[in-house]
Amino acid sequence: MILLSVPAGEDSLVHRRHVCSRVIPHSQDSLTNGLELDKIFGRKAPLHVDLGCGDGSFLSMLAERLPDKNFLGIERLTGRIRSSARKIATLDNVRLLQIESSYAVCYLLSSGSVETFYLLFPDPWPKRRHHRRRIVTQDFLNSVHRALVNDGLIYIATDDLGYFRKISQTAHSTPGLATAEIDVELPSSKFGLVFQQKGTPIHWLALRKISPVT
Repeated sequence: MILLSVPAGEDSLVHRRHVCSRVIPHSQDSLTNGLELDKIFGRKAPLHVDLGCGDGSFLSMLAERLPDKNFLGIERLTGRIRSSARKIATLDNVRLLQIESSYAVCYLLSSGSVETFYLLFPDPWPKRRHHRRRIVTQDFLNSVHRALVNDGLIYIATDDLGYFRKISQTAHSTPGLATAEIDVELPSSKFGLVFQQKGTPIHWLALRKISPVT
C-alpha cells in the first residue's frame, strides 16, 4: 500500500481510512497483471481514466459531476498522488494508481475496458533531443485504441502548438481512431487554469475509436 501523509486538520481516523482506501495497493504481481476493475471499484460501471491526474483537481470535479461512472486517476509522482487522494477522499467512484501512464495503458488496462481517456497537458519535452520521452507515440495510441470500448474517446489538451501538431499527425496515421467533435464542457485542470489566466491558447484534440471497415 502507498502510505499517504495527511495534513493538519485532516487527521481523523475516518478521513485517513477514506484517503488510503482510494489508492490501489501494489501487490507483488500488480505490475504485470491487468487491473481487476470490478473488484477495485466494487461495482460495474463505465470507466474513465485521467492520465497524469496531477493534483486531482480535474479528476475530483469530473467524478463528482458523473457519479454513475468509475474514475481511475493515474499519476507517477507521490506528492501529486497525496494531493489527489485528499481531494477524492469522499468520492466513492474514484481510485488512484501510482505508476507511469504509458505503462498502465499498455499493460494494465484490458481490451475494451475504458469508455474515455483524458490526457491533459502532458509534458511537451520541447527540446528535440527529448522528443523520444513524449507520451503520445504510435505505440501509445495503438494501446489506447485497444483499451477503449467501441466509440470510446480520448481527449487530449496541450498548450504547445508544435506538440499538438505532432500529436495530430500521429493520430491521423493510427488505424481505428478518428477525430471527433468536443461536445462536452470539461472542468479545468490546475494547468488549464494557469494557461487561461495567462491568455495562453489551449489546443484540444478528441479521438474516437471507430469500427474497422469490412
